[in-house]
Amino acid sequence: MDKRFWLQKWEKNNIAFHRSDANPSLVNHFDQLALAKGSRIFVPLCGKTLDIAWLLAQGYRVVGAELAEMAIDQLFVELGVEPTVLDLGDVKHYSATGIDIFVGNIFDVSRKMLGAVDAVYDRAALVALPKAMRNRYTAHLMEVTDKAPQLLATYEYAQSVMDGPPFSISDEEVNQHYRHSYGLNLLVSADVPGGLKGKCAAKETVWWLQTG
Repeated sequence: MDKRFWLQKWEKNNIAFHRSDANPSLVNHFDQLALAKGSRIFVPLCGKTLDIAWLLAQGYRVVGAELAEMAIDQLFVELGVEPTVLDLGDVKHYSATGIDIFVGNIFDVSRKMLGAVDAVYDRAALVALPKAMRNRYTAHLMEVTDKAPQLLATYEYAQSVMDGPPFSISDEEVNQHYRHSYGLNLLVSADVPGGLKGKCAAKETVWWLQTG
């Protein structure tokens, strides 16, 4: 993971990837997970996404992982919550009622550290990582979450036309990462209005990775 790349984006406020509302992929499809209120949702590479506020408002608990401490400081300010912060060595643990965020490299977040989770919401993690890192990430994600079910959003476009992130991830690649551990349910695949970043035609695909 290119730590400098992401930290510079936050330092320069170059965060066009940060939405000003909860993502429709979450709002429209989260019910597929059929989770009881109070369930704990892991949001990898979460930034300060408003998806967290949406999940909390729906009565769920949230645990996240994020590289940029600045993003998490802003997240708690925007939530209006004062966190408790613990130094766990390579990772810092921000916590408050119903929310835990681990600040540092996601590969330094262990299963013991993370604790039990009921589901994963991955809208910004898999697509943020270059191809060379994605096998390691998906293996780590399944290990630390004990293969919890997932709601996964990806993009597919001509990678030669535009550099990521977000990177283009084909349906076949999703299958390669997850078909041996989950039942893969394609919920929707739709054109991105105006193209991705207004630069090239793209499809956004939402998956439900089902267990049991």
